Amino acid sequence: MAPRLLIFASGTPQGGGSGFRRLVGASRTGVLDANIVGVVSNHKDGGVKAAADNLNIPFIHFPPPHQAAEYRMIVEEFEPDFVACSGWLKMVRGLDPRTTFNIHPGPLPRFGGPGMYGHHVHEAVLDAYRHRTIDMSAVSMHFVTEDGYDQGPFFFSMAVEIEPGDTRESLGMRVNATEHQCQARVTNEVLAGRIHWDGKNPESIVRCRF
Repeated sequence: MAPRLLIFASGTPQGGGSGFRRLVGASRTGVLDANIVGVVSNHKDGGVKAAADNLNIPFIHFPPPHQAAEYRMIVEEFEPDFVACSGWLKMVRGLDPRTTFNIHPGPLPRFGGPGMYGHHVHEAVLDAYRHRTIDMSAVSMHFVTEDGYDQGPFFFSMAVEIEPGDTRESLGMRVNATEHQCQARVTNEVLAGRIHWDGKNPESIVRCRF
């Protein structure tokens, strides 16, 4: 039986949720061996809700406060084996760090933390590129802890080329395309146990070569 996967995806009031849609598609074509049991968004009637309705995936609206007890109630309702954050912009609390993971649109740990999401990440990366302190962006995936935004140990990184004339929009499109290329494949490795962590010691992570 395929592992049960619950997805947290903020999206926007008008759209978003592309990572969620791709994961569902991958689960239905056999790329991702997962039973996607539901999707959670902080927008009641946003893009994620529309995508969930179109894909016939159970949807739950998660308004503030986003506290540990509320997170645990949602997880207990869906009984997932794993939780994937895919564009979820709220601090995660109260969940098992061994089975909760996130995808991030920039190199970690340098370009993570509070406020580092979406175009803010791409702006910071481009500023560092112009100051010649980096030459590539990246898509990263990491386990989620309560230590802070993007502070859990990362287990995957794929470089994304920066072009001299890039804007935050053009770089963001390239990063997003790379996320779509790798997210389902890496998620499958986590769900299969080929990537795993004891939830305590960062050095205990077992990574898979790609």
